[in-house]
Amino acid sequence: MTDGQERAARPVGRRAVLLGMAGTLLGTAGCTGAASEPKSAASGTPASPANTGAALPRTTPWRPTSAEIHPEVKRRAVDLVAAIGAWPAGGGGASAARSRVAAQGLPTTLVAQAGPLLPSADEAVVQVVDAQYGGILADSASVLVVCRQWTRHGGAVRAGGTTVDVRLARSRTGWTATALHPARPGAPEASPSSGVRRVLADSRIVLPPAAEADLRSGQVHDSVLNAMLRLAGTYRMYVSVVRSGHPLVVFGTSRPSDHPRGRAFDVWQIDGHAVVDPATSRPLVERFMRDAAAAGSYNVGGPVLLSGSTPNQFFSDATHHDHVHIGFRS
Repeated sequence: MTDGQERAARPVGRRAVLLGMAGTLLGTAGCTGAASEPKSAASGTPASPANTGAALPRTTPWRPTSAEIHPEVKRRAVDLVAAIGAWPAGGGGASAARSRVAAQGLPTTLVAQAGPLLPSADEAVVQVVDAQYGGILADSASVLVVCRQWTRHGGAVRAGGTTVDVRLARSRTGWTATALHPARPGAPEASPSSGVRRVLADSRIVLPPAAEADLRSGQVHDSVLNAMLRLAGTYRMYVSVVRSGHPLVVFGTSRPSDHPRGRAFDVWQIDGHAVVDPATSRPLVERFMRDAAAAGSYNVGGPVLLSGSTPNQFFSDATHHDHVHIGFRS
């Protein structure tokens, strides 16, 4: 295992996961009618007004299925993000958010950690795009809740969103949230590089708000941009996480993750098929993982354990049953 390898320590049910994937991929999309992913200029915080006098869009609940590894963990994380980041008219502010969190039986102190998830607005709705594991161990977990958010300010509706790393711990009574780490992509560069502009212009690379803001900040390595563009020549990719909103270290270890250094990205959907969905073709995921390695990645993780030309080029564990991780040395 290399220092940059994104495999979590002591993953839960690793052997069961790998055996269960003998014929199909484990899990499901877990998303019932989630909003589509149009290209936008949204950042990790609400953007400029998109519509004046328009109503907030309708959203649909994100729910995992029983095929997920510990579906209750993702459900807990998603419900918390929705409780903080969405409210009806008159329900804004930290006090109201604390009441909503308390109603879930969770610590109200989490509201103070919400950051861009709790902007000042008259009304807000949240659409969870995906919830993927940043790590899952026997008694602790990281769930990366990728979401879009629309806020109403008087007659203006603004589009934004963020990614929140929700930390959870298992107790005798179940899983509870212990901390929130929202994405903080940084300010956008005045003049994005040509690589960034090409990725943002490519309709086959779909980026959620925090990931797009990562690219605009200029803190994503060219190896990531080049690999995205190369893979987009064959696939339509739905990216979940690039740099911000991801744990700083490989979950359960002290090894730095490649993500915060701008040297990795995760993909949760390929050609419209969720990686976690058991109906998704296993050969499609295998081919995508091998093409990611051919695009220069030294460290490709996913729900399928493949053989590689170098040690640890491919890996699979419980954490990566729901997405493909693509990492680079530089």
